[in-house]
Amino acid sequence: MSSARLSGVGVSSGRASGPVVRVAEPLGEPPATPAPADAQAEAARIRPAADVVVERLLARAATVEGDAKAVLETTAAMASDPSLLAQAEKLVTDESLPAARAVHQAAGGFITMLQAAGGYMAERARDVQDVRDRLVAELLGLAAPGVPDLAGPSVLVARDLAPADTAGLDPTKVLALVTEEGGPTSHTAILARSLGIPAVVAVRGVLALDVAALAVDGDTGDVRESDGTVRSAGNTGKPTWNGVGILRDGHRVKVLGNVGSPADAAAAAAAGAEGVGLFRTEFCFLSATEEPTVEEQRKAYAAVLTPFAGKPVVVRTLDAGADKPLAFLEPEPEPNPALGVRGVRVAFDRPEVLDRQLEAIALAAKDSGAEVSVMAPMVATAAEASWFVERARAAGIARAGVMIEIPAAAMTAREVAAVVDFVSIGTNDLSQYLFAADRQVGAVAALNDPWQPALIRLIKLIGDVGVETGTPVGVCGEAAADPLLACVLTGMGVTSLSMNHTALAGVGAKLATTSLDVCQLAARGALGAHDPASAKVAARAPH
Repeated sequence: MSSARLSGVGVSSGRASGPVVRVAEPLGEPPATPAPADAQAEAARIRPAADVVVERLLARAATVEGDAKAVLETTAAMASDPSLLAQAEKLVTDESLPAARAVHQAAGGFITMLQAAGGYMAERARDVQDVRDRLVAELLGLAAPGVPDLAGPSVLVARDLAPADTAGLDPTKVLALVTEEGGPTSHTAILARSLGIPAVVAVRGVLALDVAALAVDGDTGDVRESDGTVRSAGNTGKPTWNGVGILRDGHRVKVLGNVGSPADAAAAAAAGAEGVGLFRTEFCFLSATEEPTVEEQRKAYAAVLTPFAGKPVVVRTLDAGADKPLAFLEPEPEPNPALGVRGVRVAFDRPEVLDRQLEAIALAAKDSGAEVSVMAPMVATAAEASWFVERARAAGIARAGVMIEIPAAAMTAREVAAVVDFVSIGTNDLSQYLFAADRQVGAVAALNDPWQPALIRLIKLIGDVGVETGTPVGVCGEAAADPLLACVLTGMGVTSLSMNHTALAGVGAKLATTSLDVCQLAARGALGAHDPASAKVAARAPH
């Protein structure tokens, strides 16, 4: 047997081996010709096709529970989105395009908008691509792309997996997930952890690997040819957590949710989140051609805050700019938007937009009864932090902090801490800027592994400042969702961890089994490591 061996980024712990099943590739771009003989009749095919796709997704949703059910229902809702379908119908009637091509183009507009929004919203573009491919397949009379029916335990190999694919997976049949694309913050990574399935992403060359079986190590990222024997040492069973972030020695670490919509907030509350460590407010602005009024924002925010009445919620002000083009902001073109006017930098030029948002947040806090704090994204200096805090106070918001996602802010954490009430580390962007590696590019995904020693050492600088000054330090990037890394972060002085609702129970349960001195030993081991794999091994040793 050959010794084919590849490596990627391990994103969900455990080891498994077994026969390979390949996930069907998405359909290519459908042709723009021939023009339909009857444009009205061709346009009329679109909604019935959407109905079929919705029906299939809802039928699958009826067979599962919890997170998987929510994801499938959300995908079904996207497939019946009136604006998407109306736009596709218009392309058929106005430009004489075949229905499949019209759907592809209409979805393309939504996908481009989400990708331009960056970060969390860009990751949702994958959802729309999945809906597009399902609609196109139905219109062309082809089988829908995605995971085939599994006859027995298998290792799934794919270019990437759509949320609807991962949501319906049966952990008793899926031994492991391996994708050529994706990264540590991808939906595949998030859901694989919640299902307890070992997973490795960004495995370059795995699709070209002609082997019948693979062994997968979700801790080291190692993927190699195996003899076909079925073995599984993944996480077994769903973790149980009592809803309180507390170590076995009584040390408190708040376990919070990351939310970006009312549905997210409801899911986080249902999963037991002690509050919200990151409320992304962009959902209120993304499709707006004009700035939403204070009253419109107030209602939108209150809908997210209400499930957390009496609990802490940290609201991040608008993270927009040239890389997240919102029409009403009229951004100037920039040669490198990721390094340009984004986040709080937009507010320096348009402070009135920030002031109106802060006013709406303060009103929504009163409406909902949530204990609301605000924080600014993309802060680089203590002077910027101080400017934001003053504006928040003027709006009547008592507690204000900043995101630390630019290395400069981490290096001056002591000065930043002196002017804020708390800081929150956005490990996704901090890693991206630290390594000069776009977190949406699979070729550099390994650099965005949250176990990279350089990132861990930078977080330690911030944690030390927090301990010395008494400043609360949160982590709201995807690093917080890894139970073992959550222990390391706790050992470095982090006081709260915020994550997607699917990760809450796993992190909460893991913290309950450990103590602060063990977390500090794990942190010391990870800090001394020379690469992500050895950092994980060193962190696991004390546990």
